[in-house]
Amino acid sequence: MGQPTPLLTSSYNVVPAMTTALPEETATCREGLEQAHYAIQKEYQKMHSMLIVRHGKLIFERYYGNHHAGALNDLRSATKSFIGAITGIAIDRGDIPDINVSVSKVLRKHVPYLHSPHLSTITLRHLLTMTSGFSWITGKKLGEPFVRNLHRSRRWGSFALSMNIIPEHIGQFQYRSIDSHLISMILSESTGFDAFTYAAEHLFSPLRMAHTAWLPSPEGHSMGHIGLYLNSRDMAKFGICLLNNGVFANQQIIPKHWLQEALTAQTTGYPAFGDYGYQFWMGTMSGQPYKLAHGHGGQQILLLPKLDAVVVFTAESKTNNWKSPRKLLEKYIIPTMS
Repeated sequence: MGQPTPLLTSSYNVVPAMTTALPEETATCREGLEQAHYAIQKEYQKMHSMLIVRHGKLIFERYYGNHHAGALNDLRSATKSFIGAITGIAIDRGDIPDINVSVSKVLRKHVPYLHSPHLSTITLRHLLTMTSGFSWITGKKLGEPFVRNLHRSRRWGSFALSMNIIPEHIGQFQYRSIDSHLISMILSESTGFDAFTYAAEHLFSPLRMAHTAWLPSPEGHSMGHIGLYLNSRDMAKFGICLLNNGVFANQQIIPKHWLQEALTAQTTGYPAFGDYGYQFWMGTMSGQPYKLAHGHGGQQILLLPKLDAVVVFTAESKTNNWKSPRKLLEKYIIPTMS
């Protein structure tokens, strides 16, 4: 019996083109970036890549182990931030009514017979800000034991919509992956396309992403909380677009007004991660405000608006123990930028 065919493979020759520059051409100290690189080699054995973009140009790029520029990364929960961006595009195009649309109205065919009497009060805004009030367990490191039950279910929508809702928790933040998956389902039911197909036309293609993958739920919806695979340069391009108010290659891709809300704290989050907007984290690091798409294992697209910089980290996603790259940012990367 032969070896099983891997679910996802990537070619070595699919490397997106990006405008590049030397660090010193963007008033960035190369030595500090090299020190971050050496620290990764010594202390971050599960790291796959580190990319630094400044003023829209790729100034530093390193890959580790067997990883390479054409390889796909498992974004894990950084997928959520893409769901948030696509939702803004869909609302702006009129494909989703508005942010206050009732979840149970859009997903009525998925609502099980036994459901919370408070379900009708939950809106898309609640899902985007993770303030839906669904009864859930979230660990200090964002672990979610109920996600295993979701993944074992054949009907993810009905599973999520059957969860009890604690009325006094509606409007309060709790990190909850079912909220993100329900957003993906709303995209599907409203547009007639799964999130992957919709993103391919309205986000990935304009960003010139040619090599992508997105895993589906058993019902055929793109996973909303995890499941997106991109290479590191395409992750950086998404960051450039966000930092440039939704514009990439002189084209408005993500509505500016949406990003102003999505990248602004809508609710108090967790001290270790920051506050929360629309599927994005945000806070302050080394005196610099940041916006963050974050996934388990250290998958990160970090925006530093005042420094006009994007930092991308990717790492092994199938791990229980991993080191946050925050130390690299605070000790080496942010101090290099003037």
